[in-house]
Formats: sequence, structure tokens, C-alpha cells
Amino acid sequence: MTNALSKMLSEREWILADGATGTNLFNMGLMSGDAPELWNEQHPEKIKALYKSAVDAGSDMFLTNSFGGNASRLKLHSAQDRAHDLSRMAAEIGRDVADAAGRPIVVAGSVGPTGDIMEPVGTLSHSDAVEIFHEQAEGLKAGGADVLWLETISAPEEYLAAAEAFKRAQMPWVGTMSFDTAGRTMMGLTSAAMVEMVDNIENSPLGFGANCGTGASDLLRTVLGFAAQGTSVPIVAKGNAGIPKYVDGHIHYDGTPELMGEYAMLARNCGARIIGGCCGTMPEHLSAMRRALENNEKAQAPTLDVISAALGPFSSSGDGTEENAPVARQTRRRRRSS
Repeated sequence: MTNALSKMLSEREWILADGATGTNLFNMGLMSGDAPELWNEQHPEKIKALYKSAVDAGSDMFLTNSFGGNASRLKLHSAQDRAHDLSRMAAEIGRDVADAAGRPIVVAGSVGPTGDIMEPVGTLSHSDAVEIFHEQAEGLKAGGADVLWLETISAPEEYLAAAEAFKRAQMPWVGTMSFDTAGRTMMGLTSAAMVEMVDNIENSPLGFGANCGTGASDLLRTVLGFAAQGTSVPIVAKGNAGIPKYVDGHIHYDGTPELMGEYAMLARNCGARIIGGCCGTMPEHLSAMRRALENNEKAQAPTLDVISAALGPFSSSGDGTEENAPVARQTRRRRRSS
């Protein structure tokens, strides 16, 4: 266990995280349907370049290429018995990049959802989920990750299973969820309910928040919802670079570097202390975010009108906490964070 992130949080008002993993790897040649985690062994130089591009753009931390590196997800590629090793490789490459950076860099071991639905709705038991997350956590720990980073989670049951697994691995952690269904997670959790859950976890995270979802506007509305609960746990904002659009057979995100600079400042004003990007966020976006955070003082929390005027309209009329809000649907699979 290291205290790298705790130390950085104690010394800094804000921390710049990294951007997209999938989007950048697709630009390096990863094909749709392939497992990015296999590149830790097959193309370590490209994974090193991915990490280094975030550091060079100004990120204070980056997530490892291990989002789908648990046994349940790797089963889709007949690599379920390699969860520990592939995660270890992802962290080892990251450790080398961080140690050579010349300034403090936090290596965050990315842990994504299992892709299965937990009981009683689905078939994945709590004990099995804990084992799946624990195996990956041990691999990331062995590779030198400073902290574990749970992301793109929809179900509170899965979040809690990961927390138990990380305690077993004796690793500090951060956990974010994706609020992509009218302000709720796919399994119906609101921002207020997440704060209540985090406040009651025995193995409490160093930070919590939101990642991915729909547009940056929606994510910041969720961050305001976190802050409104008066939590003392550092908040994470890791929003997509605009809205995805299908152009010439490929998905493109329409967020410019200038827009992501605005997003970074607004995220800090909303109450986030760890600020980064998710799908579509490239090094040029990160550089703009760094400049914006360094060159502007923190201001008062923005209104929803200010957020929508700067970043675009919200995808729904509410954040899921209002009375008579629609209940989120439940589906079988969770998409990959890109």
C-alpha cells in the first residue's frame, strides 16, 4: 500500500486525472471487440505511450489499462485465467512511466464492472463478485499501483462487493459510478443515494464520484448533487468529451479542448477535487484542462443554467432525485468505458 494519492490530496486543491483509454487505444489500432488488456502483453510499448501521453499533457495521475481485466469480462476472450497477470502487467508498465516522470504521479489501477448482474436480479452472488474483484486487485497491487480505481459501476451491490475485495487486498481505493439514465445509474441509484452509501462503507474510499454517463453537463449536475449532501470525501468528476456522434463508420466525440477547459473549471466550482475526462478525452483536451485549472481561480458553484450555457443542454429534465422521477431500466450488460 502507498499513500501517494492521500498525500497529493493533502497538498493540492485539485488533481488532474487522465482521459480516455479506449478512444486513444482505438486510435493506436485496437479493433472493436478486441480486449485492450491483452495489449499489456502484446503491445506494451503502446500502453506505455498511452500512459505517457497523459503525463506529458499535465495529468497528475492516470488509470491503468485494466478496465475489463477481471475474470468475468476476460471470459469473453477465453482469458479468464489471466486476470491477475494482465492486471499486474498494466500496473507494472504504469509504475515505470510514473517513476520516470520527474514529478509525483499516481498510478491508479482501473477496475471496471464484472459485466454480470448481481443477485437477486441476476445470478452473480456477492461472494463470487468479491472473489473476482479481489483477484484483480491483487494483480494491480503486485504490479505497483498506488491506488485502486473502481469505475463505471451501476449497481450499489457491485460497488460494495468491490469495497470488500479492496479491503481484503489492503489497498486504498476510489470509486465512481456512471449516472447515465435520467440522472440515475442504470440500476436506479441517485447522487444522494451514492453519498449515503459511501458514508456508510466500512472500508471508505479516498474519493468517489461520477464518470462516463452522457454529456459533461449531466455529469456536473450529478457532482452538484454530491456536493449538496455536505460530504467530506473528495469528489471525482470524469466526464466525456462532449456527445458521441457516428461519423464515417466511427464514433467521434464533439467536445473541443476549449469546451473541456470550461468543463474542468466548472467541475472544480461544482465541488470536484479530482478532475479528468472519460470517453473521447485526448491529450489535447487534458492540456487545455490543465491550463484552465492553473490560470483560473475557483469560483462559486454554477447554476444549472450556467452549466448548460457553457457545455450544452442536459439530456433529461431532472437528476433523478425529484418526485415522480422515472425509474431506471435494468439491462444485462454494461458498456465498456472508452
